[in-house]
Amino acid sequence: MLPLASSPTLTLPSLSSSCSSSSSTLLDLRNCKSFNYFRQLHAIAIKTGQITDPLVAAEVLRFTAISSGRDLSYALQIFDEMPEPNIFSWNTIIRAFSESDEAPLDAVRIYIRLLHNDLPKPNRYSYPSLFKACARNSAIKEGRQIHCHAMKLGFFKDGFVLTNLARLYTLCGRMDDARKLVTRSFLQPGSEANAVLHNILIDGYCGLGMISNARQLFDEMNCKSVISWNGMISRYTEVGLFKEAVDVFYVMQVDGVSPNYVTLVGVLPAISRLGALGLGKLVHAYAAKNEIEVDDVLGSALVDMYGKCGSIEEAIHLFEALPKENPVTWSALIGGLALHGQAHDAIHYFHMMEQAGVIPSDVVFLGVLNACSHAGLVDEGKVYFNRMVTIYGLKPRIEHYGCMVDMLSRAGFLEEAEELVNNMSMKPDDVIYKALLSACRIHDKPEVGVRAAKHLLQLAPAAGDCHVLLSNFYASLGDWEAVAEVRLRMKKLDIRKNPGCSWIAVDGRINEFFVEDYSHPRTREIHLMLEEMAGKLNEEGYVSDTTGVLLKIDEEEKDSMVLYHSEKIAVAFGLISTKPGMPLRVIKNLRVCGDCHEF
Repeated sequence: MLPLASSPTLTLPSLSSSCSSSSSTLLDLRNCKSFNYFRQLHAIAIKTGQITDPLVAAEVLRFTAISSGRDLSYALQIFDEMPEPNIFSWNTIIRAFSESDEAPLDAVRIYIRLLHNDLPKPNRYSYPSLFKACARNSAIKEGRQIHCHAMKLGFFKDGFVLTNLARLYTLCGRMDDARKLVTRSFLQPGSEANAVLHNILIDGYCGLGMISNARQLFDEMNCKSVISWNGMISRYTEVGLFKEAVDVFYVMQVDGVSPNYVTLVGVLPAISRLGALGLGKLVHAYAAKNEIEVDDVLGSALVDMYGKCGSIEEAIHLFEALPKENPVTWSALIGGLALHGQAHDAIHYFHMMEQAGVIPSDVVFLGVLNACSHAGLVDEGKVYFNRMVTIYGLKPRIEHYGCMVDMLSRAGFLEEAEELVNNMSMKPDDVIYKALLSACRIHDKPEVGVRAAKHLLQLAPAAGDCHVLLSNFYASLGDWEAVAEVRLRMKKLDIRKNPGCSWIAVDGRINEFFVEDYSHPRTREIHLMLEEMAGKLNEEGYVSDTTGVLLKIDEEEKDSMVLYHSEKIAVAFGLISTKPGMPLRVIKNLRVCGDCHEF
């Protein structure tokens, strides 16, 4: 049993008969903004006896307990002086403590005081604050006790109580307990409360990285609201499962559910990352046809989509039509320009942004630094990095340091890049060391590379991509003993390489291909087209670049390996699936190899 909170008393001044009406005082209390003015009103209410009016007392408690000027000790004194607080007042003081930073579990102690009274009884509004207090303290034991008590009081059919209980369990990572609420629920299938309950669990699974569980529960829903569809799309996008996000978006429409504003904002980043320009244009057209407002948020997502898909003219055209007070809109355009090598244009728009009086965000600077990195503008990149810190007072994030290391490494300044890594204001991550190590292989800097490799192995001892990079680095040095050691480690620890994967959008559907992929229904046609492509290129004198194949095999085998890379398969599929002259956009999850780049 939890101990009861102490009940300090407040000595009231003597009453006076001269008073304004209770309704007038009540109105003043509800409109009160200042704590000093509130104290005056409270004193008047005490002096005139209006404090005995339950409505006035409740409003006094509300102000001290849950307004912006809250004072919990004062609120508890007021509550303790109320002769017979109604359930509204009990719920108010419970809520106040549940939201406090000092002692949220005091809300549970006050609830126990409520249970010791015969009247009033807890109602459906008593429990959300209690579950919130338990969640904030990860007090699962107390939460379960309150859960049982709420069920005994008959709230097992109350959707409001059950959905808030589900939030407690999901926030505490107790998904088995949360799932039981669904399987044993008395809520009507297809009801709004049942949909909300499912959505909370889906969010909980996704928050714990249990995406397959979330999708299974989503598929089990009898009646999915647009909120359910939006949640699944957004969650897939957040964890980088872009194809799955677009697939859900497609099935949503097949099921007859109309996408809304939130749907479009959620799916556009996935479309951007897949380079599905045609689908992005359909989304834009859908917004116009259905009179969905293209504000700065949706507009920025569309600019980002056009920019990432390489349709720079359309990105600029849309950008010019949008309000420009939001730095997100500027960063969308600058990022798109940077991605496609238009560094000087990206810098031009950055200066336009400054001239317009818009303060650049750290994301804007990330785009500018990326632009400098891709264009080899090392001196300019250093200038913008320093301006970000000295002029705008922005603290560099790990991503900014990553851009600087990438920029210096690409340009061959490996020692300077290593010095920057060693003097960072935060601990470098594996991404930074991967950039450094990749550049060491290209620029033949084995000493720096060996040091970077040691750090990388310490930071990511179980990451497949890091081990592959290490293996390739040692292979480029001809150190086959080290290569064998890395591969043996991968085998012992069951570390798997992240497979290369490419996507191409055809007729609004995303098609996914892996290395040596034979899973597509049109595999035979695809491979015939690949062989035809290779034959025609060879006739023109093309020789495949196999320097990236760091294995001890003969050249013929290497030629065969690079021919069936995922991006080439995607291109072949695009050629057999579109009309002649149509542009093909292929996106890959990994860096494109040298041979595919020149193919």
